[in-house]
Amino acid sequence: MPVNSRVGTSYLAEMKMYNQPIVKDDFVVPTGLETERLRLRALIIGDAVKDFDAVSSSEERLLRLHNPGGSWPKELTFEQNQIELGWHQTEFQMRTSFAYTVVNLDETAVLGCLYIYPCRKASFDVEINMWVRQSEASSGLDKHLYTSASSWIDEVWPFKNPAYPGREIDWAEWRSLEDTKSAL
Repeated sequence: MPVNSRVGTSYLAEMKMYNQPIVKDDFVVPTGLETERLRLRALIIGDAVKDFDAVSSSEERLLRLHNPGGSWPKELTFEQNQIELGWHQTEFQMRTSFAYTVVNLDETAVLGCLYIYPCRKASFDVEINMWVRQSEASSGLDKHLYTSASSWIDEVWPFKNPAYPGREIDWAEWRSLEDTKSAL
């Protein structure tokens, strides 16, 4: 199902009562980004097999990099991954967060992901996390993704102060910042 389809419009409208969009209704959400090394496009449930391969083959790296001390993706099952991808796709449709898969140019492999989440920290409007699979860690792809994606965010998205925890602010400092926006 394409990300921009309006399947379950009443369900999506009801969910927006609890999860506020992070961009205005008139903002045209970018379909993605392409560089000489990668393509970013909306993550959909149809990516589950390739995404699970990327995540499960990179578990140790993700546990270190993606909010150290957290538990994702420890013990992630394929079924749970499908559920998570379905939820990411729904949130994209609701405009409450945006998950992009990072794929090689012929889309035969998932290389990582980029997530744009709402942020509860007072001085930031969104939280942006990204990762590349373990097999790409030494190729310079992580730096390429970060450089390309942060420029894309600055140039195309309406955010005034995006946060890049684990990159522009270390995780310990990030966790010490007070949550000033309410969580549901």
